[in-house]
Formats: sequence, structure tokens, C-alpha cells
Amino acid sequence: MSAQLALDTYLSVTFSDDKSVAYLQFSKREDGFKCTEDELMLFLRSHQIQYGIERDIVSRIASHPEEYMFGRTPIAMGEQPVSGKDGYIEYALKLLEEREQKPLETSDGKVDYKELLSLNNVIKGQLIAKKIPPQPGKPGTAVTGGLIPFKPGKEAYFKVGKNVVLDPEQIAMYAAIDGLIATTDKGKINVFPVYEVNGDVDYSVGNIDFVGTVVIRGNVLTGFRVKAAGDIRVVGGVEGAELDAGGSIEITSGIIGYNKGCVKAGINVKSSFIQDGNVIARQDVIVSQSIMHSNIRAGKNVICNGTKGLIVGGSIQAGEKVTARTVGNSMSTMTSIEVGVQPELRNELTELRVRIKQLVEALDKTDKALHLLNQLASSGQLSPDKVALRVKLNVTKKSTEREQTEAKERILEIEKTLEETVIARVDIIKMIYGGSKIVIGRYTRFIKDPAERVSFYFHEGDISMVPYI
Repeated sequence: MSAQLALDTYLSVTFSDDKSVAYLQFSKREDGFKCTEDELMLFLRSHQIQYGIERDIVSRIASHPEEYMFGRTPIAMGEQPVSGKDGYIEYALKLLEEREQKPLETSDGKVDYKELLSLNNVIKGQLIAKKIPPQPGKPGTAVTGGLIPFKPGKEAYFKVGKNVVLDPEQIAMYAAIDGLIATTDKGKINVFPVYEVNGDVDYSVGNIDFVGTVVIRGNVLTGFRVKAAGDIRVVGGVEGAELDAGGSIEITSGIIGYNKGCVKAGINVKSSFIQDGNVIARQDVIVSQSIMHSNIRAGKNVICNGTKGLIVGGSIQAGEKVTARTVGNSMSTMTSIEVGVQPELRNELTELRVRIKQLVEALDKTDKALHLLNQLASSGQLSPDKVALRVKLNVTKKSTEREQTEAKERILEIEKTLEETVIARVDIIKMIYGGSKIVIGRYTRFIKDPAERVSFYFHEGDISMVPYI
């Protein structure tokens, strides 16, 4: 019997699914088993193993086979593929959500709070963002010598809002008008004209309803309404007024709402404090000092972790996380903190699925019309008005396909977010007092005794309290 056939009697070879690892195993065990390194190498080659053979292990098996008789030994290691890097959108300017804003300090050390808002102004034709293409990956090598394909990087897409244009290659975004950059709900980039009020919103100004971004260099008084398609930025304070922004709202002084009015933003609300106020943000509510006796709803996070960082009284709801230094007080004031609540996302998911159905039907109609026009074109029967219609339908088709792609990506984002409600948590950096209530999903935990530096999250059918890290 040849050495080859003899080894086939004793040894077997298996591979990992992607053939990046080969394993050697004894299928027949005899004390007197012997083989040389060369025989073992020949055996491995005859079983298609051409790459990454572990010569040290081959040598050890040949000299001490008894050590390997009762296990599965990795005998060859290929090279794992390197995944491609996803493409991304690189912005030429920092967006509002990313910028730290500080008041202007003059040479004599005085602080000018009127100059707090540094605006993201752009002029017509100015570059806003570039699309960076995905980077290719690197294929791996299987132990058989073949290639293991890599996972390619994903293409990034511009989220096109109002008054912005893309170049013909769709790799750069420019401002179509002079104005101010603002991000609105679902991440769309817009350039809005700016409406500026150099004082309070009172009877001399009246209610504001503007298609762009509103900057108020004073206060917004009780009973007045400010609505903006872009951002709203208030250098003073907000009383019991209605503020409604498609983008973000930033309030320098703070909100004293007198339990009237509502501050509502398509993205974030930032304020130094909120007292007796109603605030709704699709993403985050960020407060540097305190939230007192207020009703707050955030699609993602409520963050109140400045030097004071106090939440006391009222009701706080967040889709993912609430972070505060102190919750409640020594008088056991009822304070409700609720996380894992995302009704808006569920509603949006339903709307997106309906929209995709409509887009599929619209694409089907467009394709049928284009097919007919293309047939007429091939037989030379296309009149000038039909040529114009064909051009228009092609543009419509591209636009519909892009909207469909964006809607599908948004559905995946929302589904992923809803799956991650297990990450819902409450972080207490300093102290939570008795009288507070923690709600996660459908579960409630009443806090009877004060606790320092703790986190709450849902675990195995109950709300767990663990040390805050």
C-alpha cells in the first residue's frame, strides 16, 4: 500500500465554510501510527491544500502523532478578506449639530452674548459637501489557493433638501441660493434664507411663519408663535410660546413655559434650562443646567449632565437614553423617566411602507410609458412633443428610483433602531432620589430610597439597577 493510501486510512481533512481554515483529524487511531513530514505534506496537497500550511504543526504531528489523535487540528490558515470601507458624505462646513457655540469675548474680557450665534452662512454656488466613494476591500486567500471575495463598501447618497444642487456627476453639492445651511428631519441638507429679529418677538413683531431659518436676538414672549422650515435660534429666552422648527432649535437663556405653549423640533432642542415647559424633539433634547416640572419627549436622548444637571418633577420620555447628574430631590417630588418609547418611528415606518408601494406603482406606469415611446422612437415615429415627454419621464424615473432607495434605507435604519430598544437605559451620574419612577418599555420601577451613581436597563423581564460606569 502506498504512503498516500495509508494516510487516507488514518486521516481526514475538513474545511471551514469559506475555506479559510483546513482541519486535520484522525479518523482511525492506532498506537503504531507513523508518517514523515514529506508524506504528510503530500497528503495535504492531495486534498487541495495549497496555501498557508502550518509547517511547525506538520512537523510536530509527524514526530508526536499521539498528541493529535483526539482533536481537530487547524493545519492550514488562509488569509481573511478585508472588507471595503463605506463611502461617506464629507461636509465643507460644520453643521449646527456638530458645533460648540460660545459667546464672543472682546479684547477687554467682556462677553457679548448678542454675538453668540455664529451662522453657517453660504453664498450661491458655494460647495457644501462632497461624496467620498467607497474604498475597495482586499480578497482573502483560501487554503485551496482560491480567492475569498471581500464585502464591498456601501455607496453614500446625498440627502437633498431645498435650495441645493448636485453637479452632473452627483459627487458634489452646492448652494443654489445665498442663505444658511440647516439639516431637517431625516438628514436632508437645505440652504434656507434667513429671517432675523433684532429684539423680542412681541406685539411689535407678531407671529412668524418663515420658509427658512429664523434668528431672534431677544426673547419670545408668552402667546406668540414662531414657525420655521429650517432652524430657530433664540439668543434670549422663551416663555409660554409656540416654537416649531423643521430643523433644530437652540435657546441661549432657557425656557420658562408657565405650562403653556410648546417647543418642537425636527432634529434637536438645545437650551440652558427648561422650567414648566413642553418640549418635543425628533432626536435629542440637550440641557446644560436643569429640567424642572416639564414634559419632555425625545426620539433618541435626553441629556442633562452639565455642572448642575438636575431633572426634577414632570415627565421625561426618550426613545433610547436619559442621562442626568441628579434626578428628583430630597422632598421626594414625583419625577417620571421613561425610555424605549418610539411611537413616531413606528408611525414613520408605516408611512414609508405605504410610500414605497406608491413609488413601485409609479415606476411601473413610467416604465410602461417609456417602453411605448422607445418603440415609437426605434421606428422613427417620435414627434417633438413625445421626445420632450420621453426626456421628462426619464428624469421622473431617476428621481422616483432615488426616492425609493432612500425610503428603503430609512426603513432599515428605523428597523435597526427599534430592534435596539434593548439599549434603552437611564444613567444617573450623581444621585436619584426616592419618589422617582423609571419606566422602560412596559415595565416600571419605583425608587424608594436614594441611590448614587447608578444605571437602569431592562434585563431578563425586569428593570435592573447597576453601578454607573
